[in-house]
Amino acid sequence: MATITKQELQDLESIRNVHCISIYMPTHQKGEEVLQQEDAKLLKNHLKEVKLKLEQEPLGKREISELIAPIQELIHDGEFWRHQSNGLALFLTNGIVKKYTLPISFKPFNHVANSLYLTPLLPMFTGDDSFFLLWLQLEKVKLYKKTRYYSSEIQIEDKIPSRMEERVGYDYEQKSLQFRSQQEGHGAAAFHGHGEADRDRKNEIERYFSALDRGLMTLIQNESKPLIIACQDYLFPIYQKVNTYKYLLADHISFDPTETDESKLRELAWKKLSPVFDKERLEKIEIFKKFDGTSRTSSDIEQIIPAAILGKIDSLFIQKNEDIWGIYEPEKDLVRVDKELLPSNVSLLNRAAMKTFLNGGKVYLLEKEDMPNPFSKINALYRY
Repeated sequence: MATITKQELQDLESIRNVHCISIYMPTHQKGEEVLQQEDAKLLKNHLKEVKLKLEQEPLGKREISELIAPIQELIHDGEFWRHQSNGLALFLTNGIVKKYTLPISFKPFNHVANSLYLTPLLPMFTGDDSFFLLWLQLEKVKLYKKTRYYSSEIQIEDKIPSRMEERVGYDYEQKSLQFRSQQEGHGAAAFHGHGEADRDRKNEIERYFSALDRGLMTLIQNESKPLIIACQDYLFPIYQKVNTYKYLLADHISFDPTETDESKLRELAWKKLSPVFDKERLEKIEIFKKFDGTSRTSSDIEQIIPAAILGKIDSLFIQKNEDIWGIYEPEKDLVRVDKELLPSNVSLLNRAAMKTFLNGGKVYLLEKEDMPNPFSKINALYRY
């Protein structure tokens, strides 16, 4: 799966050419859609639309065919379609072809202009939504750094005891067989009816988790990212007791130890963590509303474009699936708004979004009803 970095995004944003083609589409990893080649058919339809747009330009059929050939070839590339994720972004201009298979589903969209349309990629970069996930079993422990869309494993083998028996120092297998058969399917009720044996077992797990915590802290103690645990229910309160990491989430992912699907884990984690990461966006919206109508905010594209280019925007809110077309003339500091996309103009929303992001501001794509000022397609909160 291809990833895309901020530097790549900056390189794509800097491209200016007479014919820049951007295509976004949802894709599938498995199922009937893959068997029926639905994704390839969707790309074929996109290319038909792109051809119609290019025919409005002073281009001959041969020139158009040569320009779109690298994407045309993908339609019949079975190997390419067998390795898709949730979404596909394609960028094409003379001499440049970029293909990104990404874990974000896009609304089908294509764009032909003198620059690439990159705003749909920004949700992958909005905010620092990274977190740690600890996959916790008595026999195996893994630590991941994740975002909503990406995951990478952090190597911890040399920092922690690899298995519980290394820590508790007794015949682990013999004593744990009966316990494991009791705890399967019982969650937190695993410790019951065995008195002192249960207490001993619980203490052994606690000692093991304490050793894990000490090892993990050598790696993450100076971090401030949330940590979420994926484990069986009965293990979580034991780990909570010995944990020393300040940002441990009070909730956990109830997890079957035989389940190893990392994408499912990331999905479950995000459901629990999204309210945490939404907090910053909601706070920015409240600040905008507080200062709406003052010099701290604007909903006027003619003011926002120069401010975005100069790096004056703290947070930018853009209405999803909408656009404003026009031209910015930096020499005159003039923004011209047009009624439609023309060969000579660009998406002003895309320009504002990319300049804000590349200058360190936050960009949020929102539904109309979630916009701070829903009477405008774009709202800007300026830096202090």
